Amino acid sequence: MTKALLLGVCALAVGTYAFRFAGPVLRSRVKVSARTVKLLEIASVVLLTALAVTTLIPSGDHRVGIALPAGVLVAAVLAWRKAPLLAVILAAAVTTAGLRLLGLH
Repeated sequence: MTKALLLGVCALAVGTYAFRFAGPVLRSRVKVSARTVKLLEIASVVLLTALAVTTLIPSGDHRVGIALPAGVLVAAVLAWRKAPLLAVILAAAVTTAGLRLLGLH
């Protein structure tokens, strides 16, 4: 490792630790309005939804068959029925992998 790379890794580690440490320390000092908290909750849902949707868009010359949307549909139904997160992820992965194994890419 070069000195600059090692220094960068250390700086990133210290910054990450300081950022995480600041939350509990400043929690009692900083007052956030109820409206701001609600907006942040909505923003996190929108961000995660956007992330999930962008994974469905094919990149390059890859065609999306039925397997990926079927896995997402299974995950959406299980999440809507409030299944545990691990069950949702595993069911979606098994559905997608199973359909691909059957030749339905």
